[in-house]
Amino acid sequence: MDTRTLTAQPLTAEAFAPYGEVVSSAGRGGRSINAGTSLRVEMDEPDILGDGGRPSLSVFRARAIALPFAARELERHRLGSQTFLPLAAAPYVVLVALGADAPDPATLRAFLAAPGAGVTLRRGVWHHPLMALADGDFAVLERAGAQVDCEVAPLPGGDWVVLA
Repeated sequence: MDTRTLTAQPLTAEAFAPYGEVVSSAGRGGRSINAGTSLRVEMDEPDILGDGGRPSLSVFRARAIALPFAARELERHRLGSQTFLPLAAAPYVVLVALGADAPDPATLRAFLAAPGAGVTLRRGVWHHPLMALADGDFAVLERAGAQVDCEVAPLPGGDWVVLA
């Protein structure tokens, strides 16, 4: 099998839009709350309640990976979105792809998340499991329900090596 490379690009709302939403207050307006001590900046609502789903909030304790990193497979959740929020300034990579039945290599992208930025992956978006570049905790909001909602598929064409 061939090994292909993919260079991680900076995570921006525009570049990430086909795959989900960047969760960050940067560049967004809001409204004053709590007697002026806070600014409430609205994000899109997570898509976790359909098909009998309920919210599940967890902490994923990530172990650092090193770049270059060989990615072999992606997963997706067809019944709900998945949100990752770093609880410290740990940088991480988000590897995503679109595709109806399997990850489409033409849509494969790697994003380098700046400290403090989270992501919400839309339902059905293929993604690699958490790729933290430093040990750290991430709050994860996702759908829980009676039906298991995790499909795993190999990356077509063999491994993809993610570069910084």
